[in-house]
Amino acid sequence: MTIGWHFDNTYSKLSNSFKEDIKPTPVHDPELVILNEELASSLNLDFSKIDKKKLAEIFSGNSIPKETSTIAQAYAGHQFGHFTMLGDGRAVLLGEHVVNDNNRFDIQFKGSGRTSFSRGGDGRAALGPMLREYIISEAIYSLNIPTTRSLAVVKTGEKVVRENLLQGAILTRIASSHLRVGTFQYIAATQNIYDLNTLVDYTINRHYPEIKTSKTKVLDLLNLVMEKQCQLVINWIRVGFIHGVMNTDNMTISGETIDYGPCAFMDHYDPKTVFSSIDKFGRYAFSNQPPITKWNLARFAECLIPLIDKDEDTAITLATNLIDNFQNIYEDKWLNMMRDKLGLFGEDKNDKKLINDLFDWMKKNKADYTNTFCNLMGVNSDVVYKNDDFTNWKKEWKKRSEFNNTTQEKQSKLMQANNPTVIPRNHKVEEALTEAYKGNLDKMKKLLTILKNPYDNHSNIEEYQVPAPLSNKKYQTFCGT
Repeated sequence: MTIGWHFDNTYSKLSNSFKEDIKPTPVHDPELVILNEELASSLNLDFSKIDKKKLAEIFSGNSIPKETSTIAQAYAGHQFGHFTMLGDGRAVLLGEHVVNDNNRFDIQFKGSGRTSFSRGGDGRAALGPMLREYIISEAIYSLNIPTTRSLAVVKTGEKVVRENLLQGAILTRIASSHLRVGTFQYIAATQNIYDLNTLVDYTINRHYPEIKTSKTKVLDLLNLVMEKQCQLVINWIRVGFIHGVMNTDNMTISGETIDYGPCAFMDHYDPKTVFSSIDKFGRYAFSNQPPITKWNLARFAECLIPLIDKDEDTAITLATNLIDNFQNIYEDKWLNMMRDKLGLFGEDKNDKKLINDLFDWMKKNKADYTNTFCNLMGVNSDVVYKNDDFTNWKKEWKKRSEFNNTTQEKQSKLMQANNPTVIPRNHKVEEALTEAYKGNLDKMKKLLTILKNPYDNHSNIEEYQVPAPLSNKKYQTFCGT
């Protein structure tokens, strides 16, 4: 009865500065809720001969696979701008599962009990937020955006105390690693230069081996992480995704989306959109995600100063010049991404105005972000688009499209590749979670099936494509801790 685990745990071999050796806390009565069989298959794992009871034991941490070396990782973070020493307060890393000899994936339990980093927390997670992370992370993956993924969710058979008593759950999360900006902040705060060098070398070996022999590898690392994070936030903006809690401990060095707490997708376009219940001042609003990415990268750069150059002033100048270039890189990427969404080839000096005019119209008319681009592809014909200003804008867009020097078919293909026809609508996610909490996964499974092909022109799924009815009650999401 071989599942196919192949653990090789390099991170757990680092010194205790980086982690705590700890096992998941056993749970009372685990029950498997959902298993991502497609993901399991891509990891060369076969659970087909394991019964549900045994699967629940495995994914709750009651039965640990052999060759694991379970740890809680240490990290720090700027949370809403305030620096805190953190760490895995409710997560345990089982180890690194190696696929096809060279692809390495962290296997982590989220909600697996207290650690020394729990800071008074219960170390547990509730079923709703874990299923939410499962849905949204899989949707982000299908949207072709780098992300951690969800392998399984189990109920623990125990209650967790939040605003109310809730069903406890554990999520199994898969990541190329859980190295974060906050990991570097934690080690930098200890002022141990040997550990900082160790972390840099470990990160380069794991994620960026192409710069291993570079004489400027630390600066190269900063540059590569900036490129990855810039591209990540471009993709979030492309599909109207709002992460909701862009603290430095939620920013991976690999460039993957991580920690789906108070996240959501925007319905009607408003750059100031915030869904998080704790983001009172809009620090992590939709339009603030690019500048916050730059801010987080500046915190990463600060950690690396002692290793960039022996002369501190020189190191600061080099790092500052690099980070200051973020805006130029982002604006170029943003403009090209928006051209792709509008099916525009080449460059025209008026492209930026054309794009901003569209956003101005969308905001003024409370037009749906996703459906506006669908309308331009001929998919959505909502009454809001029967508007003289929008018709006039489309005339300008069609004039610009004539300069593409390519076929309409190629324009359509470019737009279809960049504009989803379906996203995880907030009200549909809530409907699915409400039913799942009652033990009925039908709505969740149907939603997951529809979200698997977000760029296809589906039929008979209109209820998944319309935004929630307008309401005086503001939609809010919560961290779940």
